[in-house]
Amino acid sequence: MIITKTPFRMSFFGGGTDIESYFKENLGAVISTTFDKYCYVNVRHLPRFFDYKTELSYSRIERVTDVNAIQHPAIREAMKMLNMHEIRLTYEADLPARSGLGTSSSFAVGMLNAFYALKGKYVDKSKLADEAIYLERVLCSEAGGWQDQIAASFGGFNRINFGPDGYEVLPLIISPERKKRLNDNLMMFFTGFTRFSSEIQKVNEVDGTLNKRKMLGKIYELVNIAERILTNEEKNLDEFGKLLDLTWKLKRKTGNYVSTDSIDYLYEKGIQAGALGGKLLGAGGGGFLVFYVPPEKQEKVMEAMKELLYIPFKFENGGTRVIHYTPELYTPLVNR
Repeated sequence: MIITKTPFRMSFFGGGTDIESYFKENLGAVISTTFDKYCYVNVRHLPRFFDYKTELSYSRIERVTDVNAIQHPAIREAMKMLNMHEIRLTYEADLPARSGLGTSSSFAVGMLNAFYALKGKYVDKSKLADEAIYLERVLCSEAGGWQDQIAASFGGFNRINFGPDGYEVLPLIISPERKKRLNDNLMMFFTGFTRFSSEIQKVNEVDGTLNKRKMLGKIYELVNIAERILTNEEKNLDEFGKLLDLTWKLKRKTGNYVSTDSIDYLYEKGIQAGALGGKLLGAGGGGFLVFYVPPEKQEKVMEAMKELLYIPFKFENGGTRVIHYTPELYTPLVNR
């Protein structure tokens, strides 16, 4: 039996510039962190007592005799890619899917990590990220960028650069005290609205204006400014919050479905209560709102958001990991 634990990510700056069609020509970068909310993938070989050969438990239960009959596209394609057979897979998570935190990519990374461990193979974080990107973007034909898979694999607070030659992960050098202060000034709330990120990405690609690349260029420039704020001890961290407000306003101009009237209303309530800035996490359309709020204003923001679920969190550095490893003897059936 194998159990993997994979964090979710919170993206602050650069979202949209991590899409391959954009960064291959224009360069891209994001600043993001993983935090202490996780998905867990439990995998083992299924004992041969049943009239089915694979059992999957996620938001639904599937029992099939043929891998090709699996309805969940990521599981089906991952099993085919790594030649997996006769398994029982269970998925659990601390936060709901389709909520803007890269949940599907965290699952993809954790699942691949578990599959390799079940085969008795160690895989480094770079390979896991690469294969999760290939799984979701190529094999499953899901629209979106690359940052989620990379963040889930590597973990930590990073700047991730994108270009014609691929990507590089650069940990941001921030003192523990400054990093804790930033964490303490961030407040996250669940809006209750969920949509598939890939659906939003596809709609935004269609509805994006001719100025979309111009907006993404400005979003990319803000990554450099945000990095200087974070890494320079003499800079006031409140500037980070104000910059979040600017990047959110730019992000809203990159597609008609990035936000909704309800999200805009909630965001403005947070700002009026004292938040210096914030953004909707993920591709848009719903999910989690994160605000940067000075300590003296947090009680008022909490009151303004009282109808939403508040999610306390702490930054984490581990990325995906195997937390339980019990090797199994497995002899493949001769005839499939």
